[in-house]
Amino acid sequence: MFFYVELDLIEYLMRDLIKRNVVFSLIAVAGLLLGGGMVNSQPVKSASSVDLAKLMQPGPLNDMVEGSTNAPVTIVEYASITCSHCADFYQKTLPQIREKYVKTGKVRLIFREFAYDPRAAAGFMLSRCVAEDRYFPLIQVLFEKQAEWAFVSDAKSALAKIAKFAGLNDKNFEVCLKNQKILDGLNATLQRGRDEFGITVTPTFFINGKRYEGVLSLGQMSAIIENLLK
Repeated sequence: MFFYVELDLIEYLMRDLIKRNVVFSLIAVAGLLLGGGMVNSQPVKSASSVDLAKLMQPGPLNDMVEGSTNAPVTIVEYASITCSHCADFYQKTLPQIREKYVKTGKVRLIFREFAYDPRAAAGFMLSRCVAEDRYFPLIQVLFEKQAEWAFVSDAKSALAKIAKFAGLNDKNFEVCLKNQKILDGLNATLQRGRDEFGITVTPTFFINGKRYEGVLSLGQMSAIIENLLK
């Protein structure tokens, strides 16, 4: 059975996602749709390192990357577009990390979608349907306007308005949300994150292969980066 993201059928999507085993539990999904996040409010926790070579292998969807391939520090972030703590990081901390480290060639940032609920899947699908140079700008807008589309009753109309600013008309919007290839790629990225890298929290960061769970403040992330640059 094909899984088409239709945002006025959230209950159906919840059942279908559970059948596909790409979410953690019915209770978790219900909480996500109402409250907007996985387990994402706990303090930052550093876990053991993962195989960096394995982590750097892209999945079925091309990695979305900012920064130089020669940067000495690589940050892989797994985040959900409906995660409020991910939005806080993206708006408050990441801009300064970009200016100080990414644009200066010190850090390479890889953003991977962790779409654990239907609305997150829809937002990421739209981001994958625009031109590649519009991907990060659209992600930025979706995070900035998260409260206007992720936690409202008519999410589909709200997303359609945002998509228009990114160059998707009504027809392309509908076509995008029925793109099975993109959806399968998102599901595979989610499954791989869970199975291979043990992700249970958003955001989760891998900084040169070492895992950090939860939101990192500017000071925390800067300290980690500076230590690696020594």
